[in-house]
Amino acid sequence: MITAPEQMMTSRLILRKPVRGDAGDIFSSYAQDPEVTRFLMQRSDGSLREVEQFLDRTLANWETASAYAWAMLLRANGALIGMIEARVDAYMVNISYVIGRAHWNNGFATEAVRALCAWTDAQPEVFRVWAVCAVDNPASARVLEKAGMTREGILRRWAVFPNIDGTPRDCYSYSLVRNSSTRSVHQAVL
Repeated sequence: MITAPEQMMTSRLILRKPVRGDAGDIFSSYAQDPEVTRFLMQRSDGSLREVEQFLDRTLANWETASAYAWAMLLRANGALIGMIEARVDAYMVNISYVIGRAHWNNGFATEAVRALCAWTDAQPEVFRVWAVCAVDNPASARVLEKAGMTREGILRRWAVFPNIDGTPRDCYSYSLVRNSSTRSVHQAVL
């Protein structure tokens, strides 16, 4: 079983275990913005109640060690600007992230993904870190590439983005893979 730290620091960010009290900040930062939520893989009605239910599920996942989410805060002022999550499945970790539109194009998502990859690299049982993004979401593809992940290909009709139209869409698949002869592929990209 992989245990996650409740907090990680980068040069500009604090990644910390969310608390139920974050609901208002999540709501105002990104959850009510349809431009931000359109590429989420769960339906979003943009309500505060929905955010509270999301946080309840997120905190329950911490208890079962099946997934770990961290609130993404700016070190400069403590503002909550997004979330990043790692879902654990045996020797693999699947990551996803969301960031408020006011903070797009500043490298924050890339910085958070790099921190998450560094954490997974320290887990001896993790051999694969992977993520997907819709082929029509080039900004997310850039984040994964700048974080050092390799595009493996296109997964046809892979994921439903219900805030767009509810039909399966093609996704790019990205990964960092540790092979048996090296301790780390992540260190080379960080």
